[in-house]
Amino acid sequence: MAEQPAAATAVTGAQDAVPPSKAKPSSKATPNPALRMMGSFTSALLYDRYHKRKAQRRWCKAVSHLAEEPLPTNRMPRTITIFLSAPPGDGLRAAREHFHEYVKPVLVAGALDWEVIEGRREGEVRAGLASKIRRVRRRSGENVEMQETEETTEDRLEEFRRGAQIKNWDGVQGDLILGRHTWKEYVRGLHEGWLGPLDPPQSSEPPPNDQTSFSEPFSDTVTSSTPPSPLNASANTSTTSSASPILDPNQSQQEPSIAEQEGSPQSESPTQDPKQSPDKSAPKKTVTPPYILPTVYSISSPSPEVPATLPPSTILPFPHLLGFLNTPTRVYRFLNRRHLADETGRSVATLVLASDSRVFHLDRNFVSSADPEDANSPSVASTDVAEASPVWEQEKMLLEEEVEWHKSAWAPNTEDSPSRERPWQEKMIIDERIGSRMRVFDLPKHEEDERIKDVEAALIAEDRARKGRIDSVLRWLGLRREEGVRGWEMGLKGAEDD
Repeated sequence: MAEQPAAATAVTGAQDAVPPSKAKPSSKATPNPALRMMGSFTSALLYDRYHKRKAQRRWCKAVSHLAEEPLPTNRMPRTITIFLSAPPGDGLRAAREHFHEYVKPVLVAGALDWEVIEGRREGEVRAGLASKIRRVRRRSGENVEMQETEETTEDRLEEFRRGAQIKNWDGVQGDLILGRHTWKEYVRGLHEGWLGPLDPPQSSEPPPNDQTSFSEPFSDTVTSSTPPSPLNASANTSTTSSASPILDPNQSQQEPSIAEQEGSPQSESPTQDPKQSPDKSAPKKTVTPPYILPTVYSISSPSPEVPATLPPSTILPFPHLLGFLNTPTRVYRFLNRRHLADETGRSVATLVLASDSRVFHLDRNFVSSADPEDANSPSVASTDVAEASPVWEQEKMLLEEEVEWHKSAWAPNTEDSPSRERPWQEKMIIDERIGSRMRVFDLPKHEEDERIKDVEAALIAEDRARKGRIDSVLRWLGLRREEGVRGWEMGLKGAEDD
């Protein structure tokens, strides 16, 4: 019985001598890679948004002194015109959100008023600007004896202001254009408004949406298999679609007899469903066609009311990239919006200050038949030097945005609208009489440095004042003691003197 405890002790000692296996590392010792990535992304996002707000605050402060200037009660505030258009492949909401996030804070800080010309489809901004210029020409008295225009709401407001002796802003106004696609329509609208006629051109051809031809006038108007009689011909004419042409009454009465002679049953022709609502059968609303084409700019005479200098403009970048494969680039831009806010804020502040403007540059390139790398070629002085086509600065503004446009912007016209204008696809054509009058807002470098220096000093003073108020509250709450006495026991600083 004495040996059993000894054996048990030996076994127990052998088991204790076995080295324990390595313990599995705890999950808390190694951080999760997903948490690392989430923390890095959050830090980058917070850093970017902080500097974005700081940049917007700097440019808002640079123009805030204009809001403190008094305005007479009989004078309208300065009003600028903003041009927004839906980017290629997207809706108008993207342009509106970009405006509200980057442009509107600076305009509100400078106490500016604005009117907006929007375009949901390609060509609407061009049509809106051209129509506005034509109204200005009519109000100025150009060809007024031949015009029979209806009085609009703007005309009534203008008449009311003249009666109340309210004067318009006598300074510079200005235009703000968002994006390369809107800029191309803006330039074309300027040319159409000042070089084109006041009345739409008389076209003998039917509109593009018209599928009816004069050889088959009843292809879209027959609603029953029985031929209409001459007595109810007017009733059938009134039920035709808006796309069908207006024909001679005598011709409309003769066409049914021709169909009977040919023996072709009218029930086989394409008919309009009487159960279909008129809204669905009506043609869709299209963009107003241009009054003048870019190819005839050079042979068109400008309006006598065209000013010597057109209102200055500011062109803002609108980076808008779509597509799943472009996700890395889009994420990078999402985390670097501070640079876009700083660039946009500077451009908008330049427009609000309106301290200076300049003309657009014109690059003239010359070509010759001499080859500088060929020693046997004649010298440049002895060869004919010809001037190549000039390149205006307007043509190169935001040119890099066209590479990122959606592929729908480059799609050809469909069979339904083969003659639809495509200002986004077509090359920008600028007439020298209009291009030389266009101007752009400019802020000299030395003036920008001076304003930034003053703004930075004002922002530092505001931060110190705000920090001082926070310190006073903390001392009163007792979180910061002075001489061992709590703040709520001694009151705020300076209360003893009261």
